[in-house]
Amino acid sequence: MKIINVIVRLYNLLNSTANYSSHIILLIIRLYWGWQFFRTGLGKLNHLDNTIDYFTELGIPAPVFNAIMAACTECFGGLFLMIGLATRPVSIALTVMMIVAYVTADYEALVSIFSNPENFIAADPFLFLSTSVIVFSFGAGSISLDGLLGKKLSDLIASNNK
Repeated sequence: MKIINVIVRLYNLLNSTANYSSHIILLIIRLYWGWQFFRTGLGKLNHLDNTIDYFTELGIPAPVFNAIMAACTECFGGLFLMIGLATRPVSIALTVMMIVAYVTADYEALVSIFSNPENFIAADPFLFLSTSVIVFSFGAGSISLDGLLGKKLSDLIASNNK
């Protein structure tokens, strides 16, 4: 019976350590990829004429509007990811942007997702899309403004219910 108690305690220790480390991993992902989104969006904003030309070549409708929208979404969405604010809505917008990037700029990679997954994974939008899906799925973690605001909000609600 003692061995079972030791195993249970070790298992619980492993779980609590993994739960804590998940917040750190989410922070690292948000900081790194938020910075990458920010830099990409800022590059588009700083070279808006080139972005508009590229969107025109791809046949994206309303290239001026869509270039500004894409650049702002990536730039400000990246900032929001880094600070961990409104991460789920931001990750939805970034996910949509990356799906559009696949459809318009990397269509061959997109349609080869099952026949040649290496092409899909090697395409530029892949890691950005993966990050957006991870953040949407798991949230920002507790080391974020979302985590801080969520705690403050739940404390406020609890104090009002007394």
